[in-house]
Amino acid sequence: MVEQSSTDRHLFLNRELSWLAFNERVLAEARNPSLPMHERIKFLSIVSSNLDEFFMVRVAGIKQQAQGVVADLPADGMLPGEQLSAIAERTHRMSDEQYRVWKGELLPLLAANGLTVLSRDALTAEQKAAAKIWFQSNVFPALTPLAVDPGHPFPHLRNKSLNVAVVVRRGGQRRRKELGESALAVVQVPAVLPRLVPMPSASGTAFLLLEELILLHAGDLFPGFAVDQACAFRLTRNWDLDIDEEESQDLLASIQQELRRRDRGAVVRLEIDQTASAALESQLTVALKISPADVYRVSGPLQLQDLTAISDTDPRLDNRVEPFVAQTPSLIANADSILQLVGQRDLLLHHPYESFDPVVRFLEEAADDPNVLAIKQTLYRTTGDSPVARALVRASENGKQVAVLVELKARLDEANNIAWARRMEENGVHVVYGLIGLKTHCKVTLVVRREGNGIRRYVHLGTGNYNSATARAYTDLSLFTARPEIADDVTALFNLLTGYSTQPNWKRLAVAPTTLQSRILELIEREAQRARKGEPAKITAKMNALVDPVVIRALYGASQAGVEIDLLVRGICCLRPGVPGVSEKIRVISVVDRFLEHVRAFAFGVGPAADVFISSADWMPRNFHRRVEVMTPVEDPALKTRILEEVLGLGLKDNVKARQLQSDGTYAPIPLQLDGVAIRSQTVMLDAARRSGLVAGEPVLRHVASPVEKANDPSRLTGSSGSAA
Repeated sequence: MVEQSSTDRHLFLNRELSWLAFNERVLAEARNPSLPMHERIKFLSIVSSNLDEFFMVRVAGIKQQAQGVVADLPADGMLPGEQLSAIAERTHRMSDEQYRVWKGELLPLLAANGLTVLSRDALTAEQKAAAKIWFQSNVFPALTPLAVDPGHPFPHLRNKSLNVAVVVRRGGQRRRKELGESALAVVQVPAVLPRLVPMPSASGTAFLLLEELILLHAGDLFPGFAVDQACAFRLTRNWDLDIDEEESQDLLASIQQELRRRDRGAVVRLEIDQTASAALESQLTVALKISPADVYRVSGPLQLQDLTAISDTDPRLDNRVEPFVAQTPSLIANADSILQLVGQRDLLLHHPYESFDPVVRFLEEAADDPNVLAIKQTLYRTTGDSPVARALVRASENGKQVAVLVELKARLDEANNIAWARRMEENGVHVVYGLIGLKTHCKVTLVVRREGNGIRRYVHLGTGNYNSATARAYTDLSLFTARPEIADDVTALFNLLTGYSTQPNWKRLAVAPTTLQSRILELIEREAQRARKGEPAKITAKMNALVDPVVIRALYGASQAGVEIDLLVRGICCLRPGVPGVSEKIRVISVVDRFLEHVRAFAFGVGPAADVFISSADWMPRNFHRRVEVMTPVEDPALKTRILEEVLGLGLKDNVKARQLQSDGTYAPIPLQLDGVAIRSQTVMLDAARRSGLVAGEPVLRHVASPVEKANDPSRLTGSSGSAA
């Protein structure tokens, strides 16, 4: 047996590079010619938005580490400078590939389908005339040219804003002396104007990008001056909040203040058109205080995510995925009361194949039920017009005791959460903001109802957020239960979150930051002990990310003991499988497809006797130690089977969209077995959902055996569209 220690760097993959490998798998979907055109554009958009957040948060954090003293190195041992170099190499390569796909594949494909994105140097006379009229009427009045000279400092530019840099000159010896050979000006592209400007076209639909329109008429902005060069650029800033919660007297006010400051974070990336001269690039890097390694020259439009708007102009269904509308299982749809149904049996929903509507209905029914006394809920991320939040407000207006923990520190959603917190407080909801030093990331609702001579409690626990929009695009699980011991734990959890309470002795839940990691380690070791005794032992786990070195070492130990370990890890995975003598019995699979794989579900043991859990937490240090997370057992035998076969088992059978992690950190397609059957897990689920939605009296998803058995029909599983990230 190989012993592990903190010095075993070769046993761990770097977190940041693993995340980039995930984004490369998303980019591979944009390259996939079997997908509909607009799906490919969507994937390209996701790659761009993913990179934005990666630079705003992860790269920004590593840059700060590089400037200071790093107390703790990652398990792989890479220093901040080494990580930044490796990241720069991978992200430059990824950026180049993005624009190769756009220019070489998607732009011609759009044109072949009658959708043309024009460049300013390829306009017809008619188009130039139309562009002139549009510019003068709709754009010119909104622009503010900003000179950059000793009297005009370089302007502050917002994070992720589009801008145009213009180098101008004016003839005459005196003016030349005053300006030098040339002078720089900056024009911000108005975010309030449509990015796609319609242009006349002999056939189909044509667009000119807004920045291209501005660049075409840059000379109009500087009368009396000649334009030497002009190009678009975009910058990305450090977007993380810096809040001292211990010193803050009012967390909401502190976060509001920090949000105003955040837009002045340090620049971490400059994207600029490849036509920019070296001198112009140098001017911008000096003004923005960045190094040449932070500059990304691109051959195409900046902010590719905006180009998904092209899809809105194309009504043809053959250019997009087959539409899917989630159904509500008939058991729930036909029930007079969802609370009464939960009182009789546990319920499990698998989103987005099954609708999120029952979760909203659960809250709406509780809000209107005269026997409901109280509703308590955690909110991490929600929609701008949230039916969940509206139901909570209605409950308060109906006289219920409503307590909601709103996580103000939900990254990139802080402003939205503040708005909802204010609105709910104004309507009588008791809003709290969590525990100092911890993010509350668990997804839990408690309904307290008066029944007979006592009360009964109804619980919802989820793997995803109370967000009706993402519930249509992310795979997640919802568990409804009225089991007393789980209700006892949830009651204790809310008392801990909203009041003063010592750590409870949890009956069924494992809760971070106190017991979750230790419970998972205990379950891993239990399987290892079984294997050492020659008993059947197995671990199957699905999550978004696997980073925690303590858990990874425990998995290595279980593998060495003989435990068969299957991991479905959609994104970051720092575990290195296939290392001789260490991780030979560990398999890691990642599925990137139409929906974002977001379920956290774990099984310890073999077959129906396995202990099955769902959780809000990935296996990461932040989830174990810096967040409030919940893992709950699934105790109903039918629901356990469903998770084992439908959620975990089907994902492991995927050989179309699944990729298997290799020991060198790369991902490889999974070859077809001898029977040659192609299984695409999300397509199997979608087909099952569509079929069952047409069968009266059947739930949307029949339990597991049905969709898996149907997977043996290759015609149903190959060549269909799908995508996501």
